[in-house]
Amino acid sequence: MPDLTDIPGIPELWARTLGDPGITIAVIEGPVELERACFQGANLTKLEPYWQENIEIDKKYIDKYQEALKEHDKQVEKYEEGAGTREQLVAEREAELDKDIPSPIRQRLELTFHGNHICSVIFGQHGSPVAGLAPKCRGINIPIGFDADSAYSTLNLTRAINLAFEAGANIIHVSIGLPTQTGETDELLARAVRQCQENNILVVSPAGNDKGECWVIPSILPGVLAVGAMKDNGQPFKFSNWGGRYQEQGILAPGENILGATVGTDEPIRKKGTSCSTPIVTGIAGLLMSLQVQRGAPPDAEAVRAAILNSAIPCDPKEVEEPERCLRGKLNIAGAFQLLTGESLTSVAPSSAETIRLTSGAVELLPQPLSYPGAIPEQIAPSFTSGEGGQGGLGEVTASATPSETSLSSPAISALSNSSATPLTASQPADAVTPSQRSNLVYALGTLGYDFGSEARRDSFKQLMPGVNIDGTMVPANPYDARQMVDYLDGNLSEAKSLIWTLNQELTPIYALEPVGAFAADVYEVLLQMLAGQVEAEDSDDYIERVSVPGRLSDKTVKLFSGQEVPVIKLQNVRGMYGWRVNSLVSAAVDTVRSQAAGADEQAIQRSLSSFLQRIYYDLRNLGLTSRDRALNFAATNAFQAASTFAEAVARGMELDSIEVEKSPFCRYDSDCWDVKLKFFDPENSRRAKKVFRFTIDTIDTVPVTLGQVRSWSTPY
Repeated sequence: MPDLTDIPGIPELWARTLGDPGITIAVIEGPVELERACFQGANLTKLEPYWQENIEIDKKYIDKYQEALKEHDKQVEKYEEGAGTREQLVAEREAELDKDIPSPIRQRLELTFHGNHICSVIFGQHGSPVAGLAPKCRGINIPIGFDADSAYSTLNLTRAINLAFEAGANIIHVSIGLPTQTGETDELLARAVRQCQENNILVVSPAGNDKGECWVIPSILPGVLAVGAMKDNGQPFKFSNWGGRYQEQGILAPGENILGATVGTDEPIRKKGTSCSTPIVTGIAGLLMSLQVQRGAPPDAEAVRAAILNSAIPCDPKEVEEPERCLRGKLNIAGAFQLLTGESLTSVAPSSAETIRLTSGAVELLPQPLSYPGAIPEQIAPSFTSGEGGQGGLGEVTASATPSETSLSSPAISALSNSSATPLTASQPADAVTPSQRSNLVYALGTLGYDFGSEARRDSFKQLMPGVNIDGTMVPANPYDARQMVDYLDGNLSEAKSLIWTLNQELTPIYALEPVGAFAADVYEVLLQMLAGQVEAEDSDDYIERVSVPGRLSDKTVKLFSGQEVPVIKLQNVRGMYGWRVNSLVSAAVDTVRSQAAGADEQAIQRSLSSFLQRIYYDLRNLGLTSRDRALNFAATNAFQAASTFAEAVARGMELDSIEVEKSPFCRYDSDCWDVKLKFFDPENSRRAKKVFRFTIDTIDTVPVTLGQVRSWSTPY
């Protein structure tokens, strides 16, 4: 693709908008060099990942890497595209680079190159070496990591998506693809993506370059806009993935000879792949959302996604040998514009006799207006109702499903916008809800663990811990045995400081815990008590099934013995630290409301409350960073408040249906209040109205607190 303006529809779309600063595009990528010329004047910032420390790079390595890139481009021409050849080229290139550049630095440079290239395609300023698609949109670069291990971590990807959500993104561009054979992923990541979709955020991600019916996360997840790559001649690349859910939610876009920024220099470079085609779709989506905002409407992520997919041009089997590789079809900018606005895409600015193209990076106005009267095939063209005033409106569009449920398999255009969704964006009407600002407060649930960090530290514990008598034979201590560690620390509490204490979810460490301040010794003692409770028999009254940990996220990370880096939470006191067992917690909570539900079935209350706690931990588990998630986690530890909501509903024979958390419209001054809504249904009568109970939680402090009384009402849905 010689220039972006050679993509049909780009000049005409630019004539209407170059992007709106009210539309925020978060790019989860490698770390971008903001000093590159193409980013000068761009509204682009970088959020450093709190889960990993940056790697400094000497300029000599940048020079060597640039030389290697040029040599690599020469070698590419020697290989034919097909099985084995690209892998061979990559292996040879990495082996050659490793001779001159240490592997961690090489990986850091690879990620920076990738980040520069992708971000320049979206945000590159016109008149600079790289003219991007949406130069006026607000951009946020969120580096997922600085080495290969951290960049391809499901946990880090979850953290980055959550960070983008908190930053007010309208579009989240995820360049990282994690291979999957099943299309399933960790629930934490799936939930982070669903949270974005439920809050009017479009997630765009490449289909991957694995040469076949293969999938990657997150592009295969429901509701994500997946992007494949095609050549300049319109043929799909053989390496571009296809199949499965891609056939419904995937779009094919130009992915060859895409001009973008590189590392350490302002001289651009041309690359190919699904990672190069995806920012084109992201940029187009940003422009379409910008048009929505400029016309006085809120940005509608699902309307934009549906317009792009439903306007796609299917591949002709007579022209494409394997049309299934085209996914839903080829990108059709004019068609997407018409579906979204009800208008034909023609050049309108600065006059009807002029259009736009780029010449040497500069914008030039030319005569020769372009129009696309046949942008949408007649057999799928929808009818539109004009917007307010009948002129220039966005059209009246409806939807009856969430992004993950919207059917896009029919050629008929049925649903373009999700009018019921509440936008959570940086540019909102005055009465709209916006996501909370990112804070360093954490209130997370999980289990305790410990780590040594190194073999030397592990061996030092092994030598200091007393041996164990097993059937009359003394055997060396095993520092990995939590029972032995508890016994040792019970008499040597000061040694607890030499361990890396971790908070785990499903055996995966998500945080390191660091007691600090005047009460650090008390915190270590509580950690020891919690660990001791975890190793008790499950039928013991002292058994601890889960713990809750409030603290503050620091700017430090620590490397575990496995090589995983995790962020550090500072614990200043024991307030809010609880170790609890589901059954004991349920029993205690039921006792507190027995007087309120004298006629209720206590077993039913226990069953409903157990379901509530288990669902928060397993189905809704989270990192406890956002205000919303801290409110949800606190609701689990404050089961007494939850039990009081169950009393009336369970007494009427109802069962727990769903748990929702939303920003509270009423709050104290200088607080951060969230409503936890528990919805119940009658399992024996589906026509009976559902009952909703709500209680409010203020998350402004390290330990959240409940406010006011429980409220309830009936709802038909």
